[in-house]
Amino acid sequence: MKSMGMSRQRGNVGNLMITGICMLAMTVVMLAYFDNVELLHQKDEMGQLARKYILKMETTGYLTVEDMLLLTDELEAMGVTEIQYGGTTVNAVPYGEAITLQIQGKLRGEYDCSEKRVSTAKH
Repeated sequence: MKSMGMSRQRGNVGNLMITGICMLAMTVVMLAYFDNVELLHQKDEMGQLARKYILKMETTGYLTVEDMLLLTDELEAMGVTEIQYGGTTVNAVPYGEAITLQIQGKLRGEYDCSEKRVSTAKH
């Protein structure tokens, strides 16, 4: 006996399985997206640090040892490893000469990253 106009239809396990697989795939895509957004945020932070230190370098004419140590500490705190400053101006240059800050390292120990800033000494 059917109850008041409601009928039961047989379920299809295939439809349920496809829905589950799609939900799982969307979850994986979302997790990968959030991971990539975090990497981009860290790279942006690295760019902000480079800007901060190139402004300091403009007043001194080079990257001082003290500033290099502070920069290294800040980079390590945000997760950058294998830090190198190749191409960076580490000796004083005359007023108006180009100074360069070049940072290379690895984010999370596996993603190569680099940041380069060039300005002029204004000391």
